[in-house]
Amino acid sequence: FQSFQNVGKEKNFVFLSKKMEPSSDLETAPLLDGLKKELAWKKFSGPTFTESYCWPPVAWGCDVVAISHQGNDPLLYIPPVLTLLELESDYKALPNMSGVSLILCPGWKKAQLVFDLLKMYRKCCRRLHPVLIILGQNKEAASQVEIRGCEVVVTTPYNLLRLLEQNSRLLCRLCHLVLDEIEVLFSDATEQVFTILDCYKKATAQAQGSLPHQIIAVGTHWNKHITPLVKEFMNDPHIVITVVEEAAIFGLVQQVVQPCMNSKRTAELLKILDFTQRNLQKVLVFTDSETEVDMIHKALKSNSIVSLKKHKESKCNAECVLERWRKMHSSGTPVVLVLTDDCLQSLGITDATCVIHFSFPSPGVFGQRLQSMSDNFCPGIKVWSAVDQEHTKAKSVILLTENSSCHAPGILQYLKHAEAEIPEELYDLAARVLESEEDEKFSRPLCASLKTFGICRNRTECPDRHQINLSIDMAQNITDEMIETPERVTILPLLIVHATNYFGRIVKKQKDQYTVLAEEMNDYFKVPGHRISVNTVEKSVFYGLREGAICHRVQVVEIPAKDEENVCNITIKYIDEGRTSQVNSDQLLQLPAKFQSLPPQAVEIVVCRVKPIDNEVEWNPKVTDHINHKIKGKLHHAKVVHTLGKTVWVDPMVGVTSLPTMKMWINEYNIRSEILSMGLGTDNPEHLGEIQKLCRQILVLDHAESLEHFTKEDTAGLEEASGPQDTSIEENSAESSNSTPPSSKPSIISRNHIVKTKEAEDSTVHQKKGCHPQIKWFQDHVTVTLKVQILRADDSKCEFSREKVAFSAYSEGKLYVADLELYQSVIAEKSTCVIKDTEAVILLVKEKKGVWCKLLKNKNVHVSLDFEHWEEPEDERPFTVG
Repeated sequence: FQSFQNVGKEKNFVFLSKKMEPSSDLETAPLLDGLKKELAWKKFSGPTFTESYCWPPVAWGCDVVAISHQGNDPLLYIPPVLTLLELESDYKALPNMSGVSLILCPGWKKAQLVFDLLKMYRKCCRRLHPVLIILGQNKEAASQVEIRGCEVVVTTPYNLLRLLEQNSRLLCRLCHLVLDEIEVLFSDATEQVFTILDCYKKATAQAQGSLPHQIIAVGTHWNKHITPLVKEFMNDPHIVITVVEEAAIFGLVQQVVQPCMNSKRTAELLKILDFTQRNLQKVLVFTDSETEVDMIHKALKSNSIVSLKKHKESKCNAECVLERWRKMHSSGTPVVLVLTDDCLQSLGITDATCVIHFSFPSPGVFGQRLQSMSDNFCPGIKVWSAVDQEHTKAKSVILLTENSSCHAPGILQYLKHAEAEIPEELYDLAARVLESEEDEKFSRPLCASLKTFGICRNRTECPDRHQINLSIDMAQNITDEMIETPERVTILPLLIVHATNYFGRIVKKQKDQYTVLAEEMNDYFKVPGHRISVNTVEKSVFYGLREGAICHRVQVVEIPAKDEENVCNITIKYIDEGRTSQVNSDQLLQLPAKFQSLPPQAVEIVVCRVKPIDNEVEWNPKVTDHINHKIKGKLHHAKVVHTLGKTVWVDPMVGVTSLPTMKMWINEYNIRSEILSMGLGTDNPEHLGEIQKLCRQILVLDHAESLEHFTKEDTAGLEEASGPQDTSIEENSAESSNSTPPSSKPSIISRNHIVKTKEAEDSTVHQKKGCHPQIKWFQDHVTVTLKVQILRADDSKCEFSREKVAFSAYSEGKLYVADLELYQSVIAEKSTCVIKDTEAVILLVKEKKGVWCKLLKNKNVHVSLDFEHWEEPEDERPFTVG
């Protein structure tokens, strides 16, 4: 069942498994009167469209699955769940008349948000006693948790399982189980969630009396694991979906991607329609151009296919088109309507059986197009077992061409989510777009998660950069004087960003330059005549700032518009500490040049090989607060294992106390061990390796710059190129628990350490140092042809093996390298490489005749299909019939 509701000028979509009336007014909503008053007092603007359909079945005590753009908002379920908890009559079967609601969240941060909301509404619910449970991996912590008299427990799957090991009886009182952000729970903790569901199912089966039992699952996306959730653990749930694309997945709309050349789209369309003409279907052909509508309509007419057309300039109005749409189908004639997206809303068609995307859809219009088939979405999970995917009513066909790259990542993500069959061409187009988007972030800061944990979970959504930018990352390097002995430096952390990321100073063992400078500045500014205010504040300029008896060097980061008194609040950075602050412009003092000669002393410090437990992406505040209290402003000894610009990675970092009389230091604690002992951190052995892998880009970039410089200077020969002076990288630190072997050397990366070295002949070395050429490929039954885009290749080499091709050549002074691991085997002896003026043509002879589904074992953004030479016989890749 589906419904539409007018909200302003727009129509909202809802797909329901059971017909029901929405509760769209707060006054009539099935909530406690006190809760309604509290919501109104807080200027709550709802219920929203989704809440109007969610609240009633939750308040009735029914099982509910809700998928919505608002699916990460706890207010989808909190008000009706609190209302249920206040109904004492439902819990008479319990010994203490206290039913428990359990809210499972995907991480500690969301759990904290839900807990804060529950505390906010506690005063209007007399029986509400929420508790937030975030446990470490220490078993003692779980044994100390007390939840008697608690009505709402907020936690995460991992924490709940640790708690159940100590208190398995908790689920016996469980009446309401809420799965918050269900798609995240199922993607990040699938096994844990199903373990909890199994335990809950057993507990409910053993429960005495007629206790209420309810499962509520809310999220933004449908997930394949929701199907077993509904079938095995829920009781005839209400399914509410207000996102068309997600309803299409639930409704088993078949998604087909058909690759073709842009110039051959019409021919491909005719092939598809040739099938649909033999089956009575109602087909919509969408395009984004009025010209294309007319062109397609004409082509269909010339091929004896009866069709309708509609765009803004067409003479026939919407009512006329709709009438003909209905009449043609009822008379037994296949219906084909060609239209532009802007006509769909006025037509209001929802009974199409097939949608053909002649123009590649943007994520925005994709859902609108799918909505035109919503009458033919499969109605519910009950029929799923009896439905064959190939015989579903509704089908969506996307024509993929070489011009479709713009929206490829968004559509690819959806098709993965829908578990559709995805051709290699779409992966290739999406990879190119993502590479381009990453290049657009080139001036952004380097991703903080990448630095502190060695990984960024969501690069497409992350606004920051994930590749080296020499002009930013190497603009200010830590001087050799600051790190005299990398095996042991003295660090003073002054700003704690989180548990493993700080800003501070590296303090020299003998006469520390900054200590001398600070004393001189303090003495200088003690004299009132030396404290000269700044008339005109300039961005990026260094100034003095006096805070009590202490003077700081600061740099202006941001200057807002001045007020009438010519004094403004400006943002400054303490260049010797790393922190930022806001001060009035009249507080800044002129800083003499003699105090500016010493480079900024603040460095970023990252403690290696430890990360949050439970796949969390941020440190729990408990850990950060503990580390902040323990280390801020105190001296530490550390081993520097890697540097990049003004960032140092250390392993280990140890708190120390000096015994001057005995001329020795005592180790008090190891920061990494301290975090692990709290039970909220775990080992991260890949961290340093990922950082070193990232920094290998520096070698490639410096090599390219050096070659360009040599070419400009007409330097004869390119045998020598830039490379690292010391390439030994500390690999053993990842295995060491508290310290690193003395034999391993730190990887200190800076321009000062890059010198000329002899170019190795090994192809793997070329791969590290050369640029990757663009390659296009196509195939027949016997061979695979690779066209390497390279101008006037010189000193070329092409090595063949059974499963690999290694190509290298110079072009216009630059080295190009491609090391390709093939998806299937070739006959190396029969394979050839021919160098031409604009390209190198590599011919691979297949070991076994047949069609390869892809060229390489692993994705490579530089390698793509050659659409111009791609030929696909009809009997090899037929249009999927439905």
